[in-house]
Amino acid sequence: MTERKPPGVSFESFVDRQIREAADRGEFADLPGWGKPMASLDAPYDEMWWIRGKLHGEGFAVLPPALALRKEAEDAREAALAAGSERRAREILAEVNEKIRAALRRPPPGPPLGIGEFDVDAVLAERRRDRDGTG
Repeated sequence: MTERKPPGVSFESFVDRQIREAADRGEFADLPGWGKPMASLDAPYDEMWWIRGKLHGEGFAVLPPALALRKEAEDAREAALAAGSERRAREILAEVNEKIRAALRRPPPGPPLGIGEFDVDAVLAERRRDRDGTG
């Protein structure tokens, strides 16, 4: 929309015409999410919805880095236990262990990290016990 509103035309009429012309050109035809319900339609109203969405979109974490890594490590452990193969479980644990090693070398700001690297063999042994039903 590069043209300016002509004098003597109400702003609403001008905008409505711009929208109608864009629709006629098919500019709204293949928008992402078309025909799908809005994700937050049933969520309670939140005045800060746009701020939270912007922070999420920019990759900002609500938790301090050390706590976010603790949560990520906990999620990685659960994902490794539920992984479809032992190889995938090892990949998940190796990935989070690398992040933990980096955080131990250079501690992030905030509270102490309070975790160490996973013993991959111990977690895999626990995974095997869970799958065998002997644990």
